[in-house]
Amino acid sequence: MEEILPKLEELRKIVDKKATSNRDVRDELNEKMRGFIGTRNSYNSQVRELISEVQRQKVIRDDANAAVRTAKNDRSEKNQLVRDAKDVIRELSPESNQEQGRNDRRGRRNKEDTPASLRRKIQILENEFEMGKHVGSNEDKAMDRLKRMKRKLRDMSEKEDSNVELKEAREALRAAIEAQEISHQAVTEAASSAQEAHDLMLKLSEEVDRLREQADSSQAEVRRAKREADQAHQSYIVSLRCLHSILDIVRAHNNRGKDTDSGQGGKGAPARVEVQDLMSKLMSGETLSTDELMALQRGG
Repeated sequence: MEEILPKLEELRKIVDKKATSNRDVRDELNEKMRGFIGTRNSYNSQVRELISEVQRQKVIRDDANAAVRTAKNDRSEKNQLVRDAKDVIRELSPESNQEQGRNDRRGRRNKEDTPASLRRKIQILENEFEMGKHVGSNEDKAMDRLKRMKRKLRDMSEKEDSNVELKEAREALRAAIEAQEISHQAVTEAASSAQEAHDLMLKLSEEVDRLREQADSSQAEVRRAKREADQAHQSYIVSLRCLHSILDIVRAHNNRGKDTDSGQGGKGAPARVEVQDLMSKLMSGETLSTDELMALQRGG
């Protein structure tokens, strides 16, 4: 037995070193697992926040779409008011309805001039003069045509100015056109808000998917680290059991031949009892605290 004791001591050191190594690996893996859990929880928290924002943008989009529908209905009414105002002006214009009917049947080959069309023609002809397109005898003809158009425009303007109903109809048309533009702007703005909210929803949803993938990846790391930590812990437990067995053999040899009744061999007994109790708990499958495991490794 004396020859075996040095080998047991050497084996005890090896097992103790192995137990310490397994414990360190387990603790390191548990620390990593806690880090992965924190990362996973952070991703999940961001996912929840983004989902709330997606829901908020959905409400904004739906409200904006409802506003678009309302604004389109209002714009349709304003468009009709513009058409009605134009019809009134056509009825009150100096042109003969009969002549207009003949022009329509002829394909409007002889379309009557209006103040607006005359102003456009005068502006075009004046620009041509400034660019020097009319020279020589052609210049006189063009100038004569310009004078006639200006005279006709003045006569038509004077006639229109004397027509109170026509002036009121034109004012009504301008007001209707302004209202039409305002309602169209409302449609555009509401549609733009709806589109912005929808685009943001899509962007946020993509970010949610990305974060969920990151959270799933972190959860996979949590499971892997826990699995490896459990394996290292089991190896640590096995090392402790081996270490305890070696210590039991050494203690049994040291206590051989001592008279336990005289009390000479009672020194250190409480510690051995505690270690045996802890080992019994360990063998029965109970979970030991870190301090208890360290006490086992120290051998009481």
